[in-house]
Amino acid sequence: MKYRRLGNSGLKLSEVGLGSWVTFGKQIDLSTGKQIMQEAYDAGINFFDNAEGYEEGEAERLMGDAIASLGWSRDTFVLSSKAFWGGEKPTQKGLSRKHIFDACHAALKRLRVDYLDLYYCHRPDIDTPIRETVWAMHDLVSQGKVMYWGTSEWNAQQITEAISVAKADKLHMPIVEQPEYNLLKRDKVEGEYRPLYALYGLGLTTFSPLASGRLTGKYSNGIPKGSRLDLPEYAWLKELFFEDDSWVQKVKLLSQLASQYDIPLHHLALKWVLANPNVSSVILGVSKLSQLTDNLSALAREPLDSGLINSIESIVDNKPNEPQRF
Repeated sequence: MKYRRLGNSGLKLSEVGLGSWVTFGKQIDLSTGKQIMQEAYDAGINFFDNAEGYEEGEAERLMGDAIASLGWSRDTFVLSSKAFWGGEKPTQKGLSRKHIFDACHAALKRLRVDYLDLYYCHRPDIDTPIRETVWAMHDLVSQGKVMYWGTSEWNAQQITEAISVAKADKLHMPIVEQPEYNLLKRDKVEGEYRPLYALYGLGLTTFSPLASGRLTGKYSNGIPKGSRLDLPEYAWLKELFFEDDSWVQKVKLLSQLASQYDIPLHHLALKWVLANPNVSSVILGVSKLSQLTDNLSALAREPLDSGLINSIESIVDNKPNEPQRF
């Protein structure tokens, strides 16, 4: 396992982390969760990601029970959570000072730890002033309940405003953003956020390296029975995927290219994300031990060479434009 600094902080994360969305507390029970987490830990993964909104807190509860029973030393792993969706009542969601504190305390109880290493604002909240949110996160860090804080799926302007507030008020700054990043979605990471890496040392813990399964090729010829998109609760994701199906042909061509290089398509997709030096850690989502083992085997492969990367670019044809010089 290789480790990368989280932005310009001193925290080092394994280049892949283990996520819990739609798996822990839904597809994974405690027994399987413990197996997967121990396998990940033994392979060198030290970053485990969660959120209050994942299965209404059940993902945190299951992960916390697993960690407690596995007996890991707290100084050997990095644990994260996120605040935004805690319930339906007005005080149970968003990024008000009240909800951020309530959500953090609830996460600590469910995860059965004394502090969170990373705590994210899961989405921007247009109803709460950014200054209020920054102060709440700063206070959690000052109290030792959170080590570092960041954002998830914020835009560059919102992140910059939060950093500006923190600088002006001499507060703990957000140091990490958690966006979706893969061969089919790259505008934010490679375009919009571009100035933030050098200016502020922003780190990235990216999710969905396989574009929710599209970059495995399994959806290129329709939706297989029993797959995630075949389930009624993911009708919204199915609609999103096939609202514009231009990706289908691209994935078929990528699959052919991967075969030429004797590499599985999903390994190619994961290695491509890891080739970006601004990515601190890539979050994996698995529901079976075999899936984790397979993903880990991709890390042993050589980095993608320039010829292969150029071929990939010619297929996806979606690289954000470089800044213009006039």
